[in-house]
Amino acid sequence: MIAIGTFSMALGINLIYQPMSMVTGGFTGIGILIQHFLPIPLWVVTFVLNVPLFLLAGTMFGWHYVRKTVFASLCLTAFLAVIPQYPIHHQDYLMAAVSGGALNGVGLGFVFRRGASTGGTDLLSTILQKWFPAMNNAALLGVIDGVLVVFGMIVFGIRIGLYSIVAVAVTSKLMDRMIEGMKFAKLLYIVSDYADEVAEEILREMNRGVTSLSGRGMYSSHEKNVLMCAVSRKELVKIRRLVKTIDKQAFIIISDVREIMGEGFGTDFMQNTQKK
Repeated sequence: MIAIGTFSMALGINLIYQPMSMVTGGFTGIGILIQHFLPIPLWVVTFVLNVPLFLLAGTMFGWHYVRKTVFASLCLTAFLAVIPQYPIHHQDYLMAAVSGGALNGVGLGFVFRRGASTGGTDLLSTILQKWFPAMNNAALLGVIDGVLVVFGMIVFGIRIGLYSIVAVAVTSKLMDRMIEGMKFAKLLYIVSDYADEVAEEILREMNRGVTSLSGRGMYSSHEKNVLMCAVSRKELVKIRRLVKTIDKQAFIIISDVREIMGEGFGTDFMQNTQKK
């Protein structure tokens, strides 16, 4: 998974960021800046900058802490060295920002899901936090990468720099989705005077489990059963219609769920969703 993730990142860097001079932070961003002045390969810059960082992190946190990160960094360095760089002639910066951000975000998501990072400014911010305890890791990383993006604007122009920020936003969004999960669903809370009938229909018609929670209306002081049910997005319309058929006065709360794990929401859930 780490190898796949770093390969995706290297594709985005070598095919999009580097040819279009988009500095999005990280040691690869430093490499793109250096390449503008000196003909030093990108992979050489990232490797040289990461080596002392790994030695320092291994001494401070222990080698077990940096083991996966070293592997991820070596994979990224190797892919940067072997994937050829193609010049992009059309200069469609918006498409470059979106596609590059997507490749980078998906790649980072794979790496982070395995409890690793690619070194670079991620690891640097962790080390600096020891000397700046008042700032959290995310804030330090934002400052470091923000400074690099500003330098990119100075060297390559504000227009390219602004599109680089778009790429960073796409990367961050997709990375969060990868880390937090992609099995999106809906969670329903149903308050009804006909809770038993509604639950029976959901079990029979939808083949979905229902959990009954005890509740009490604070205004009426009446005891009621609150039904809790998780469904796929495609099942939402059907279950809402089913509930209203039984009880037009039913009170339904629908919320988004980022990820669900357990019976009915693994591979079977994805297959059933695709079929429906």
